[in-house]
Amino acid sequence: MSYNLASKNQLGSALDRCNVEGWFNQEVLAHEPELQGLIGQIVEHVDALCRFPKKPLLLMPDCDRVPPGRGKLKYHRYPDSIKQMAKAKGVYLDSRPNGPAIAAFELGGGTRPDRHGSTNKWSIHHLYSGKFPYFGRSTTLHAAKEGMHFTQSAGLVAMHPIADALADESPAFTWLLRYRAYERFGYDPDQVFCAAFDEWGFDRTAPACVDLRSMEY
Repeated sequence: MSYNLASKNQLGSALDRCNVEGWFNQEVLAHEPELQGLIGQIVEHVDALCRFPKKPLLLMPDCDRVPPGRGKLKYHRYPDSIKQMAKAKGVYLDSRPNGPAIAAFELGGGTRPDRHGSTNKWSIHHLYSGKFPYFGRSTTLHAAKEGMHFTQSAGLVAMHPIADALADESPAFTWLLRYRAYERFGYDPDQVFCAAFDEWGFDRTAPACVDLRSMEY
């Protein structure tokens, strides 16, 4: 599986937690003038276009999406404990490459609305996709390659196609959503917003309640 992570644009400044709106409006100026107003409208309606799960859940800590060989896709098998959990909650377990991440999102209380123009549901997007390092940095977590993060629901968001496209295009929008994940769950695997984080990527000073039941299998 190939990853297109290259971008000629990155953040122009550090996120200002005391004035997030002002910071974002300044960052949007890096986009084409005719698109700046449209991006602002998307952000204004971000809660309607992006759905977070209700709680953090690390579903399968040894699971990632790294393909087994060149040109091959990675298919997954689920342990009985997760099959039972999913059956009890009415969650379908998909064996395809992103299936475990989708399951983690839904078992973490997230909902995936139906698409308007197709039979699919909204995409499940990894906020930390290896793209758009933070201001002054050269790398960022690639959750799909890391077992401790690929199925961590705190880093997953269901996105309307419009928002999904913007997250791939705008460093500021991506970091706005990453900050929102931190506000909700204390999830900060790049250690941008917290002074120290634990082995699961959560702020040590305000730890979220990570559900470890699925790690007992």
